[in-house]
Amino acid sequence: MYVCLCNAITDRQIKESVAAGANSLTDLQSQLGVATCCGCCADLASSFLSSHHESQTNCCKTGS
Repeated sequence: MYVCLCNAITDRQIKESVAAGANSLTDLQSQLGVATCCGCCADLASSFLSSHHESQTNCCKTGS
């Protein structure tokens, strides 16, 4: 699914970038160009960061 229409950035690309270590929207902007034009996708792109960090926190709490 396209998240950033201006720069043709997909959710898969964002997830891969986050998994590779992107920790902030600024990281995603510099690595992918997401949210650098109109900015409409910034909240959705940021949600991938939040989801990843939550899953990492839950993973560590359960010892998995």
